[in-house]
Amino acid sequence: MNNNSDFLSELCDFLYPRNPYYGQFKAEYIAFNAHLQEFSQRVNYICSLQTGGKISPEDAYKQIHQLWKQLKQIKKSLEIVN
Repeated sequence: MNNNSDFLSELCDFLYPRNPYYGQFKAEYIAFNAHLQEFSQRVNYICSLQTGGKISPEDAYKQIHQLWKQLKQIKKSLEIVN
């Protein structure tokens, strides 16, 4: 059971890598950074699917545009100023 848990942990680390945050340590900045990393990972998956011919360029654009709108809304809700 422990080996399976180790495998799943390593798989999650591989599929969803996280980088440490070195900016100003404000709760809203750290939260936004986590969302930004998730956005980046999802865009990477979408680009890979489009490059591999699994989705059309139009679908890829629409999905990335939707993710961008979500990220902008998150930034606004966290009250992060430029």
